[in-house]
Amino acid sequence: MKKAVVLLSGGMDSAVVLAIAREQGFTCHALSVSYGQRHTSELEAASRLAASCGVEHKVVSVDLRSIGGSALTADIDVPEAPQDGIPVTYVPARNTIMLSIALGWAEVLGANDIFCGVNAVDYSGYPDCRPEFVEAFERLANLATVSGVEGNRLSIHAPLMRMGKAQIASEGQRLGVDFALTVSCYQADAQGRACGRCDACRLRAEGFRTAGLSDPTRYL
Repeated sequence: MKKAVVLLSGGMDSAVVLAIAREQGFTCHALSVSYGQRHTSELEAASRLAASCGVEHKVVSVDLRSIGGSALTADIDVPEAPQDGIPVTYVPARNTIMLSIALGWAEVLGANDIFCGVNAVDYSGYPDCRPEFVEAFERLANLATVSGVEGNRLSIHAPLMRMGKAQIASEGQRLGVDFALTVSCYQADAQGRACGRCDACRLRAEGFRTAGLSDPTRYL
């Protein structure tokens, strides 16, 4: 079976991506990054998701709190109202760093496929969630690795890129994803309970509501 590295944050999107990769016949290796985010409950959710699917799960630590610049990695309040422009919850270079780590592990594993849950429909406007970014990183991956240079082409898959949150929720239901295991909130507490007010919470709640599905999110 083909191997794939799947970036698994612990949120609803990455849970659905993992289910999609497994449905496509990949032997999945789940990767989470502890980057100094506000809480560890999403990493615990990722661990639960990987265990529920019986896939290998690796957590790599990178200290992005040391450079700050985001409400998720510095002492900046998480906004609870929509913002103009790119919100302060954007973490500088986060997806570039995560995909780079996934690329390194993929080379070690002999995997030619990397899956990530970036989305450019119902999202907060982050520049590293756009199709152009994914396409550019795939080009870089094939220039910068032994695998790519030797003709073993690497592919970056972003299957949710053009799906709204309602479509993602429906796809997850079709695939049997247990959304109760996931944590999406930017400022969840230690038990994984969501604030219900941040951008991530609003997008998630609206997605389930539009899809006509019950949202198992636990709120403070």
